Amino acid sequence: MAIGERIHFIRNLRGMTQKYLGILAGFPEKAADVRMAQYESGTRTPKADLTNKLADILEVSPQALDLPNIDSDIGLMHTLFALEDLYGLKVGEIDGEVCLRLDKHRGTTYAAMFTMLDSWRQTAAKLETGEITKDEYDQWRYRYPEFDTAQKWVKVPSQELSDMLVKKLKK
Repeated sequence: MAIGERIHFIRNLRGMTQKYLGILAGFPEKAADVRMAQYESGTRTPKADLTNKLADILEVSPQALDLPNIDSDIGLMHTLFALEDLYGLKVGEIDGEVCLRLDKHRGTTYAAMFTMLDSWRQTAAKLETGEITKDEYDQWRYRYPEFDTAQKWVKVPSQELSDMLVKKLKK
């Protein structure tokens, strides 16, 4: 989720209008809503000082607004929080272990995410049982969804290749 989308999401969560947030951020009343609309739409990107000011007004961490850096623990946490907002990701506990799960009440989002995550689980299980190598697993992950045979968007061979294979198999 881009910074503008996060600002929009949290602003709505706080029940603020674009104009009100813009005025609190220090923009002139006439331009406050236009300026916030530009940030929320991604037409403009707020500089760090404005991001910090907006975060303060919205009572969130600046990392909650900015694009998370998953190379840091805090950035990863804010990524997970954004996934909670977007996809209904939930944190829970099973048998004393922390686990992440999807919210079944999210309808089509849940169904699509469940299918993708289950495909990942199946591929990881193949690695664990030795059905595939670590290189094959990494190829699956890094070229996803190209090699995901469980998904509907798997790359289909060209008609030319398909015809050639059928011709060879008939011989």
